[in-house]
Amino acid sequence: MVAGAFSAPTAGCGKAPTSIKAGINTMTVNNKRREWILSLPDNYDNTKPYRFIFGLHWLTGTMNDVANGGQIQPYYGLPAFTNGSAIYVSPNGLVDQMGSGWANQGNEDIDFLTKIMETTNNELCIEDNLRFSMGFSYGAGMSHSLACSLGGKLRAVAAFSGALLSGCANGDAPVAFYGQHGNNDNVLPIASGRQIRDTWVQRNGCAAQSPEEPARGSRKHILTKYTGCKEDKPLWWTAFDGGHSPIPTDSGTSKDTTFTAEYVWEFFSQFK
Repeated sequence: MVAGAFSAPTAGCGKAPTSIKAGINTMTVNNKRREWILSLPDNYDNTKPYRFIFGLHWLTGTMNDVANGGQIQPYYGLPAFTNGSAIYVSPNGLVDQMGSGWANQGNEDIDFLTKIMETTNNELCIEDNLRFSMGFSYGAGMSHSLACSLGGKLRAVAAFSGALLSGCANGDAPVAFYGQHGNNDNVLPIASGRQIRDTWVQRNGCAAQSPEEPARGSRKHILTKYTGCKEDKPLWWTAFDGGHSPIPTDSGTSKDTTFTAEYVWEFFSQFK
């Protein structure tokens, strides 16, 4: 268990939200209309501080794909583990010639996600020291970028099969990091995930090592928990035998049995 330095409930505690609602919300950021889905726990209590978790979509994905499921379980399956203790937000990326994603031109996506955090701070009861972001592929790259730019405002991020796609600007603060990547990924090779991982190995002061990875064809995964990291800044890395997927499975398990949500919640929930 990693304890926080202090408790910091947001200004929205004790208030009924007035400018946002559960479901689809819109805001204008840098003269562009942006959309995001707010998912509140059942029986949301505005006197109780909640964890805050961004769920970021992949290239050509949407906020609906993350919030409502389809190809994946909603929010990568994490709500089954959080037991009503978290507020989730799924934002929409901008559409360009490649489709919807997180190109983050001129840091415009960082500005958007920052505005969401400011708005939810004022409208909802959140434990401001327990903010997280997770995403797959382009969403992993954006979660990495968010940690780079706003490291002081995020407790941890989780990147599934990501790469340096959305930049990494404005700071070198350490951030707790969970990374996951397939050894047979033909969309974003595992070397891309290692590159992101090694950024946080250095920033978090972890001992350098070469984590073991499963053999091709083994349909197994290997979780490595780095040692020597700065207090409150752990780093976990899961390499799995498989392709470009946020929901990998091991040999002998059903297609619906993935370790992703279990590991991410174990990682996020250690922060108190």
